[in-house]
Amino acid sequence: MSTVAAKPPGIDAGRIFIRIFLPAVFICAAMVWVLNAIAADRIENSSVALLVAIIAWLTACWFNIELSRLSILNLKLSRLRDLCVAAIFGIFILFLWEVFVAVFQIPFILLPPPSAIFERIMASLPILAADFYQTVIKAAFIGWCIGSFSGFMVAVLADRYGFLARGLLPIGNMISALPIIGIAPIMVIWFGFDWHSKAAVVIVMTFFPALVNTLAGLNASGQMERDLMRTYASSHWQTLLKLRLPAAMPFIFNALKINSTLALIGAIVAEFFGTPIVGMGFRISTEVGRMNLDMVWAEIAVAALAGSLFYGGLALLERSVTFWHPSYR
Repeated sequence: MSTVAAKPPGIDAGRIFIRIFLPAVFICAAMVWVLNAIAADRIENSSVALLVAIIAWLTACWFNIELSRLSILNLKLSRLRDLCVAAIFGIFILFLWEVFVAVFQIPFILLPPPSAIFERIMASLPILAADFYQTVIKAAFIGWCIGSFSGFMVAVLADRYGFLARGLLPIGNMISALPIIGIAPIMVIWFGFDWHSKAAVVIVMTFFPALVNTLAGLNASGQMERDLMRTYASSHWQTLLKLRLPAAMPFIFNALKINSTLALIGAIVAEFFGTPIVGMGFRISTEVGRMNLDMVWAEIAVAALAGSLFYGGLALLERSVTFWHPSYR
């Protein structure tokens, strides 16, 4: 009795050509035509350009759906496919932004096009670099490190000594509810106009999320596992290091990712209330007064890019540390 070996799943070349390659060619051609027409001021019939842009956007949506459905056995290629889907989505947001501003002739002061923002970024790299160093590296990152680490250490102590948890949680909840615009001027008075006062604001904002998430994570291990550690005559600190902290890692990384965005927001907003003549918050507030909206959007773009890269780096670190978690299987 002869048996026929099962044919391994492959990639249908015809399906790729019709549903992926051809739409990609059309999307690129449509985007190039519309952007060239905008650059040459040749959009006499704006409805045609808008129609082409909308058709290209719908085609890109279909292209993303087909690309996400494409079965790829290689894990690295699968992740590259997912990155391509996200990149196409982001590129088309910028493309439609550029088209709508040009077609509907939105005033520059209301919404500058992405091309103008990019030109401002390239022309102001030294200023943006100095603002980035002052706000992100000094204030946000240092405040994030101190606030997250202190919240983690206090949570470990509060888990060991219950009276600390009962006393600190209400106070931490009250402090986390304080508005930034109320904390920032006080910190400027206490610590001066330099980055130290902004880092203090970030520490206040990031301490409580780290405390609460770490406490929740330390209680995430099961009772059976704790009983097993007791049968091995493990001490509290041995159980903490070998069982409870590894189980708490998903919660700790959640706190770190939440704090990564809070730190940047807190540092920028705190600079509105007193800072040297450098910093993202200072630049945004002064350039709004001068009606230089392209510079404002350039600072926003740099802040968004820095926050996204920081968050993405933490997500990659989390994946390597908590690879055992069911969400990554």
